[in-house]
Amino acid sequence: MVFDGADFDNHELVVFGRDADTGLSAIIAIHSTNLGPACGGCRMWPYANEADALRDALRLSRGMSYKNAMAGLPLGGGKSVIIGDSRKDKSEALFRAFGRMVDSLGGRYIAAEDVGTSVADIMAMAQSTKHVAGLATGHAASGDPSPFTAYGIYLGIKAAAKHKLGSDSLKGVRIAVQGLGNVGSHVCRHLAEEGAVLFVTDIQPDAVSRAVAQFGATAVEPGRIHAADVDIYAPCALGAVINEQTLPEIKAKVIAGGANNQLATDAVGELVRQAGILYAPDYVINGGGIINVSAEVTQSYDKAAVLRQVEQIPVTLSDIFRRADRDNRPTSTIADEMARERLAAGKRTALAAE
Repeated sequence: MVFDGADFDNHELVVFGRDADTGLSAIIAIHSTNLGPACGGCRMWPYANEADALRDALRLSRGMSYKNAMAGLPLGGGKSVIIGDSRKDKSEALFRAFGRMVDSLGGRYIAAEDVGTSVADIMAMAQSTKHVAGLATGHAASGDPSPFTAYGIYLGIKAAAKHKLGSDSLKGVRIAVQGLGNVGSHVCRHLAEEGAVLFVTDIQPDAVSRAVAQFGATAVEPGRIHAADVDIYAPCALGAVINEQTLPEIKAKVIAGGANNQLATDAVGELVRQAGILYAPDYVINGGGIINVSAEVTQSYDKAAVLRQVEQIPVTLSDIFRRADRDNRPTSTIADEMARERLAAGKRTALAAE
């Protein structure tokens, strides 16, 4: 049962959709609309089974609630997953069918790009619904959010380096980047431009080859990147990579990357703290993309204003780091508490307005 699952967190709505003609199998999870309509990316991934897809949707949607709250956005948290291989199973008809599924919710959920989907896919969805963001055309089109996500991660890495390593200069700093997709590749570019020494991996060999050629990076086997002898470990692929098995092998003093749900469980946050590792909460450091999307959803798009807001990410992280040090508690716990406080305040405001 969904309600009894470990990852169900009083989600407001979970919708399962199927379109036999296009092969669409999808899940939309809305965690909270306390602060506004739920907004979050649509992920396409070849999940092993429906249970894995549901777990991802539930965890990711909660993360979006926290992410939007911590970024100060007038948006709730939601996420969607399409079960399929993005390299083989995509079609315009499939994304139009998913758009109809989104449209059936009447604006309660707004879809955007995520792992396995692109701006072109969002444009296909837009043929069936107006409740999408990250479009390439239109008066408020914000386009691909990945560069903004990457910029915020880069700034967050600098803030974490300053707090833990004593300087925000990344020149000569050894950084392991796990995942070289739309976000990870942009993160590498920022880091390389500042003179960081990069170690990289990805499940796609061609992505690794490009990073080696473009950034002078050293390739590492995917299953060993977490154990690389580096100063900073930047997970930028899928989640749950920090767990009881990998943590004892992590040599980095800082974990700061763009992947969602990096901690396998909430309890791992305390283990990270005990290991003397500074963790930048993922939904804070990777908030640049949703900040960009929010500008399209809630106002006429202004890139300069978006960048100014993204540049507040390291300010928020530094506040979390200081609070965690003061209270001798995990940064993940501190961030969760701050996010829940903002969600609760949003609910009180909404109820008072009824």
